[in-house]
Amino acid sequence: MWKFMSALLAWGICFSAVAEELVLETWRVDDEVLWKERFLPRFQAKYPDITVRLQPIRSAEYDQGLSKRLAAGSAGDLITCRPYDQSLQVFKQGHLVDLTDLPGMENFPSFAKAAWQTDTGAQTFCLPIASVIQGFYFNIDIFKQLGLTPPKTRAEFFAVLEKVKQDGRYLPLAFAAHDSWVVSELGYQNIGPNYWHGEDGRQALVNGQARFTDSPYVDVFKELSRWTPYIGANPAEATETKAVDAFATGKAAMIVAGSWAITQFTGKVNFGAFPPPVAKAGDACYFTDHTDMGIGINTASKHKEAAMKLVEWMASAEFAELFSNSVPGFFSLSNHFFELKDPVASTMMGWRDTCDSTIRLGAQFLSRGQPSFTDGLAEVTQAVVLGKMTPEAAAEQTQQGLNTWYAPQMSSKSESSSVIGSTTTPDIPSEISAAP
Repeated sequence: MWKFMSALLAWGICFSAVAEELVLETWRVDDEVLWKERFLPRFQAKYPDITVRLQPIRSAEYDQGLSKRLAAGSAGDLITCRPYDQSLQVFKQGHLVDLTDLPGMENFPSFAKAAWQTDTGAQTFCLPIASVIQGFYFNIDIFKQLGLTPPKTRAEFFAVLEKVKQDGRYLPLAFAAHDSWVVSELGYQNIGPNYWHGEDGRQALVNGQARFTDSPYVDVFKELSRWTPYIGANPAEATETKAVDAFATGKAAMIVAGSWAITQFTGKVNFGAFPPPVAKAGDACYFTDHTDMGIGINTASKHKEAAMKLVEWMASAEFAELFSNSVPGFFSLSNHFFELKDPVASTMMGWRDTCDSTIRLGAQFLSRGQPSFTDGLAEVTQAVVLGKMTPEAAAEQTQQGLNTWYAPQMSSKSESSSVIGSTTTPDIPSEISAAP
């Protein structure tokens, strides 16, 4: 009888362990097969008593649905975290476990952790997973055919555009002017860091030491308005799908793109990448290396210990290399050293060695109030590219939006001449509050 009870007890313990299932929510639906066939089996080989079920939700539906599920107590055990303010709000609402002391968190540099920390940096609530880099792709075969080389300066960039246009066989630049987020993030915030000197200029706006009507920010609009003759006869109809198709089928010489698009072109077109051109040869270069994706643990999870094991494994060198080489264009944020196999991804990550990086302007602080800085910037940037607004008017409208609620800008006086390009970086305020 005792042997039977012992066996039953052992079976019950085993069954209980195997039945411990984690649910991981993510907006990365394109990576679903990789998670199921490559990432999660590697983890489960180490922890056979833990099963993980991926719950992919399309990006456009992820954020609003997540808030509702968390409030209702029906969200997964782990969630994929947006950077900065979106996830900070979720943490403040009590939905994310504090991961400050997570074993392995020491493998991540401060800039990576900052995307998922409180304003003071005292608490970290998501594990940094990956960033994405923004720049330009070019068709290697078309460039060879026309005797072109990847441009390093703005003058060279426009010379390439004009050469392709005069040839007449190819679209000089595939650019989805129909989609405002593309125009803003892959247009304005792609070339912009070379104008406002990366983090110096971004933090100057955050601290109220620069205004959006200052020349570095206005001049980006001016350059974008010069792109219009090179992006097709009907730019308002150029959707992201059409732009991607034009480059993938060899009809366009260049495309503004994020590293996340590498897999869209691999095997379809012979292409390379170059960073945003600088004003003149020898200038310091800047590019957007945007912290994009983290992983957090739901405080309502009934399997926190198992979830912690999964997150600890994601902080390892094994996961960093596996993820970065399985999803080209999503770059691990850890300090682990490994070699990237994809040549375009390797090229783009190499920009970290020669240029300074920054994040998108509205990611931190500037989009906490209404009107939304991010949405407003997308609207006016699109209007400039389509010839419906002047660069000066676009900058003024964006600045007026900040003036209505963002305290540092309401009382600021432009000090851009002493801030942008300086050797010191202004301090980010520890607390930003909306105007009463």
